[in-house]
Amino acid sequence: MKEITKETLKIAASKMMFELSEKECDELMSEIDIIVSEMNLISDIEGVDDQEPMVFPFDVTSTYLREDIPTPPIDKKEALKNSKDVVDGMIGLPRVIK
Repeated sequence: MKEITKETLKIAASKMMFELSEKECDELMSEIDIIVSEMNLISDIEGVDDQEPMVFPFDVTSTYLREDIPTPPIDKKEALKNSKDVVDGMIGLPRVIK
């Protein structure tokens, strides 16, 4: 596993367009250290690699979903009529990641 450093956290935060203070970075690093140490404890359990991964522990039957019946799509003009910002025939959204 790649080592997570303060610099790695700051780069990731920058790419997601928010800043981490030194205090926040230290707190996050201590939380990451706890998570990594817990993961290492789990990997030390004898025979853990021989177990089948569990996706979901219960059998689930969805009876409350409606029947999927294909219908004609709405036209573009109808789809865009309530949008505040239309750019080149598409809904304009603010940028959230660099």
